[in-house]
This record gives sequence, structure tokens and C-alpha cells, in this order.
Amino acid sequence: MPSFDIVSQVNSMEVENAVNQAKKELANRFDFKNTKWEITLEKVEIKLSAPDQFKISTLNEIVIGKLAKRGISLKCVEQCDPDISPLGHARQSIKIKQGIETKVAKEITTFIRDSKFKVTTQIQGEEVRINGKSRDDLQDVIAAVRAKDFSVPVQFVNFRD
Repeated sequence: MPSFDIVSQVNSMEVENAVNQAKKELANRFDFKNTKWEITLEKVEIKLSAPDQFKISTLNEIVIGKLAKRGISLKCVEQCDPDISPLGHARQSIKIKQGIETKVAKEITTFIRDSKFKVTTQIQGEEVRINGKSRDDLQDVIAAVRAKDFSVPVQFVNFRD
């Protein structure tokens, strides 16, 4: 039986490239000369640190802009509120969401079932598997899911005939 998987993945190399571009831009900016700012990338989190709230918001704008330019969907970027210490130092984290949450996976499967396609859906961890009798049915499902706007960006992988 033909099948494919619906997933939500972010290319980690693109995230790393966006962070590196943001660091290069900030190293040359006049308003950040002689200030202690920091951008660190962990596995699924970007941590920002700056001397005050204005600079942390500027850091945030630059990083988000670089992520968008690198083709990373902002649906999978979660910005936390900045933490400002009494002395004025500010920190903020930006989380990169990977995978499809169970709630969104159920939303995708109910959308496909309500559309009356002749396919079966199955939630497997952080992905949704679609099985059908013909490739045409699966291609119709792909077109319908692409047309609908979900809360996460979706990709279609593992197409088997």
C-alpha cells in the first residue's frame, strides 16, 4: 500500500547559519560596540543576553529576521518573555519547536477524515502516517493539507509506493 508521513522538522544547520549571521552583523553594529551581548545556540534553544531591555529586543529582532531569511518558518519559533534583573541586565530565550504535538496531529487526522479521502491516518509519535490504495488519493491528501493552514509547518516525507 502506498504511504507517506507528515512531519514538522526544522533544519538545524539553517538555524546555526542564522545565528552565525546575526553574530556577524552585531559585531559590526555601532550601537553594540563596547557592550557585553551574547547569543548562544543550544540544541533547540537560542539564548540571548544583553545589558538592557532595549538591546535584548534589538537582539531578538535581528535573530528572528535572520531565521526568517534562512527559510525557517516562524510557526516553529517560540519566543519567551525577556527576564530583566534589578540591575538592568536582560536575558531571553527563543525555542525552536520540532515535531508535531499530539493535539496538532489529531487536528490533522480529523481534517483528513472529514475531507472524506479514501485513506487511513495513524499518529506515530511526532509524525502522522497516511496509507491509501492509490498514489492519486495520497496526492490529493497532500494538496489538501498544503492548502490548509495548521499551527505548525508541515513537510511530506517517506513517500512509498
